[in-house]
Amino acid sequence: MESNNPVLSQKSFANLRVDGPVMTLGGVTFKSGILLLLTVLSAGMAWNSTSANPALAGGWMLGGGVGGLMVALVLIFKKEWSPILAPAYAILEGCALGSISLLFSVKYQGIAFQAAGLTLGVLAMMLALYRFRIIRATEKFKLGVFAATGAIALMYLVSMVMGFFGKSVPFLHDASPLSIGISLVIVGVAALNLILDFDLIENAVRDGAPAYMEWYCGFSLLVTIVWLYLEILRLLSKLNDRR
Repeated sequence: MESNNPVLSQKSFANLRVDGPVMTLGGVTFKSGILLLLTVLSAGMAWNSTSANPALAGGWMLGGGVGGLMVALVLIFKKEWSPILAPAYAILEGCALGSISLLFSVKYQGIAFQAAGLTLGVLAMMLALYRFRIIRATEKFKLGVFAATGAIALMYLVSMVMGFFGKSVPFLHDASPLSIGISLVIVGVAALNLILDFDLIENAVRDGAPAYMEWYCGFSLLVTIVWLYLEILRLLSKLNDRR
């Protein structure tokens, strides 16, 4: 069983040619830190720009979101371009997140900083739980997380299709106790996906994957972290609506 991360799976490391330096855990950590920093910096730029001119919000979200998706698709098939494309993805994703975060913050003051702090806290906690083997990526664990992630993806897909017809799934978007409970579960599943990512990266290091995969792994972790952040943002917004 492999990671549920759409860009980080066992296939990501298959048939990679190694004719130079190999990846290390320290390298992945350093590259991931750089990508997070680039995301935060570009998010701050988009935040300030949108704050000065709210009409730019849609452009930042569309440009960053679509641009990031296009870069991600190329990167999945051209992993050797990771040292260039991974930072580009981080910058584009940050542009979209900065604008989205500001829009949430206009309605819920301070919510973006709370979500960012909680995301980093969850990331640190899951890394510690994995590092000290409190949570182990056993086959049963992987199967459970895989099934839960698939169910969430299906639920969002149904909601998206219904949206095309002007319908919505109330328990996904309102502030009812059921909706809040579902958001809590989704946040938990997103966090558990980090365990699977850590496990796969550790195995790739042990197997001697090429050094450029450090950037690819950092990019892949960023995908999960962004998902986690957005779900925490949604959860906090629902909790604020309950006040």
